[in-house]
Parts: sequence; structure tokens; C-alpha cells
Amino acid sequence: MIRREDILSMEYLKKTEYTGCHKGMRYRLERSEEDGETRLKCTLWPEPFNYFTTPAEQKESCLFEFGESGVEDAVVWMNGRFLEERDKWERAAGNWDTYRMK
Repeated sequence: MIRREDILSMEYLKKTEYTGCHKGMRYRLERSEEDGETRLKCTLWPEPFNYFTTPAEQKESCLFEFGESGVEDAVVWMNGRFLEERDKWERAAGNWDTYRMK
């Protein structure tokens, strides 16, 4: 399971995005401006590709408060998504077969 300690500090998140992975599930936390409000955006997608090369339809995002409680809520959400779709994440390593050189 992902733990709060796995995510870098709020000071880090104020400056740039943070990415990580857990058993086939990749994630990205970043500062997001939505309707003039600063939020924490958490995005999930299956391995093996990075955020930029993964098609948008394979990504799932959720917004949280931009603060410590938002990071904690994002961790709970990510763990819930992992448990709900465990098979998807565990099969993710097989996605290399979908890679095509351009």
C-alpha cells in the first residue's frame, strides 16, 4: 500500500510534480489551478509508460485540497483504486506488448 511517507513534502509539491508507482499502478501528484483555486491533482495510470506517453483515456484523475490533508486524502484514494482494480494493475507489466516505435 502507498503510505503518506512515500510522498515528498508539501514544499516539494508547491514547486513541481511528484511521480511514483505501486505494483503496476503509476501515479502523479501536482499543483493544479482550477477556477482560481489551487488544488492537488492526483492522476493514476497503468504501467509501463510515463505520464506523457500514456493515452489520456487510460488515465484517471481526482482533485483534492492543496495541503497536508489533501495529500492524505489522495493516498487513501490511490489505495482504494488499487484495491478496486487490483487485477488491472497486476497485469500492467504486460502492457509492453502494446508499445510501437514511431
